[in-house]
Amino acid sequence: MIIKVLGTGCKNCKKTEENTKEALAELGIEATVEKVEKMEDIIAYGVMKTPALVIDEKVVVMGRIPSVKDIKKILQK
Repeated sequence: MIIKVLGTGCKNCKKTEENTKEALAELGIEATVEKVEKMEDIIAYGVMKTPALVIDEKVVVMGRIPSVKDIKKILQK
């Protein structure tokens, strides 16, 4: 599983990354977490508002900081 945190490095993007790593740890799931900070790469996903979360090339959250609980629900689907 590859998870990408899309954002320009703002505190909300960093919090999204932290929450993602915490959710993975709580669930015992191994995944690669990557940061995507280049605006042209972010736009290529159709994302106009960050932070955004992409799991296996599918945008699952956009324009808000997902909680650890939210991310866990998404990962368990």
